[in-house]
Amino acid sequence: MEIENWTQTLGTAPLLLIAAAAVALLLFLIMKVRMHAFVALILVSLITAFVTGIPPSSIVDVLIFGFADTIAGVALLVGLGVMLGRMVEVSGGAQVLAETLLGKFGEKRAPLALGVASLIFGFPVFFDAGLVVMLPVVFAVARRLGGSLLLYGLPAAGAFSVMHVYVPPHPGPVAAAGLLDANVGVLLLVGLVVALPTWYLSSYLFGLWSGKRIDLPVPEFISGGKEAPHDENPPKAMTVVLILLLPIILITFNTVLDTLATSGVVNEEANWVGVLSTLGATPVALLIAVLVAMYVLGTRRGRNRETIEKLLDSSLGPICAIILITGAGGMFGGVLVTSGVGDALAGSLENIGLPVIVAGFVISTLIRVAQGSATVALVTSAALMQPLLAGGDYSSLQIVAVVLALSAGSVMLSHVNDSGFWLVGKFFEMDVKTTLKTWTVMETIIGLIGFALAAILFMIGAAG
Repeated sequence: MEIENWTQTLGTAPLLLIAAAAVALLLFLIMKVRMHAFVALILVSLITAFVTGIPPSSIVDVLIFGFADTIAGVALLVGLGVMLGRMVEVSGGAQVLAETLLGKFGEKRAPLALGVASLIFGFPVFFDAGLVVMLPVVFAVARRLGGSLLLYGLPAAGAFSVMHVYVPPHPGPVAAAGLLDANVGVLLLVGLVVALPTWYLSSYLFGLWSGKRIDLPVPEFISGGKEAPHDENPPKAMTVVLILLLPIILITFNTVLDTLATSGVVNEEANWVGVLSTLGATPVALLIAVLVAMYVLGTRRGRNRETIEKLLDSSLGPICAIILITGAGGMFGGVLVTSGVGDALAGSLENIGLPVIVAGFVISTLIRVAQGSATVALVTSAALMQPLLAGGDYSSLQIVAVVLALSAGSVMLSHVNDSGFWLVGKFFEMDVKTTLKTWTVMETIIGLIGFALAAILFMIGAAG
């Protein structure tokens, strides 16, 4: 947001010091004071606006502009994504999908089957919820086939983690895309290209390697947590797969159509092109998938409209905090852009010769290690990188690659300040040392491989 009749008078060094102090204060408030991230982000944004010299009469406008600009896209994608996941979960589709894949792949490929099921189910479902739903199946398979739980657990847990940090409609990549003005449709497609090989190398192969070296028994309890009640007669696996693939197909078609229009193959001014492009836009594609799921997994299976409404309503409550936090992260980024911190950061990075994609990965990693949350690390680092990218000449693919590099940094070095660290450790009944040797290492590999692939994409984008 530009402010009329105002020019920043502070130099590069003071602005960078203010930005560093703002991030340090944010981490201190969240980690030490235990202030809620939403409140902390607003407070730090307000203080930063005053300290950087933004006119007091314009500060509230700057804060609201940054918040609204971010939350407009985030709320739609995350809300619709979690609704889709809820319908799949309650119908029993997640479990029948895993069991069917296990039958198709065979017992020897059980870890691969569970991982593939988790990847598919992890598209619309958040990490915590998806892992808890899948764990009963993971435990049942491990108990039946024998061997270390890590053989089956790490490929599944890693799949949810990979999808959560790299692929929309999960809140981190969606928020970062909004902050950096990245094309969400392109991010979805390219994110899958990065996520799938990253999962295979970091979670599947590492899970097999760890399972052969660490004998971890299956916990006594069968369920990995409270399961949502679901239909006694679940839908067919292919039905679930088609529903989950529907938004991806629509978004892919939209991307192809946009490419054809840009190259002049089709007339982008034609009404039919506009209609099809709208149907393939990410929010609309997710809306269509939710509507299909409401009918196929709800109405057609005997659920009345009131029950479906309650199911969808119950899915929104847990994500309100996430949406608000991402909006507040956009507010923080808006302050940094308006104050001129981005220009100072751009000049500083240019002077030391640090590529923007490397800078983003390093910043995201440092924030992740300091405060634990992948989403907060991704949103905060995106806010810091926002003014830097805004001042450069980068292609659409390069901006998407930077988002993925930030995502890679946000998953690095998971340790005791990360809720996922304790979630996996508790469900798998691992002590801290074993969790560090397995979960922490796997998360770090996910980050390193993802960054390497993002860097390659960044170079391809520069060459193109």
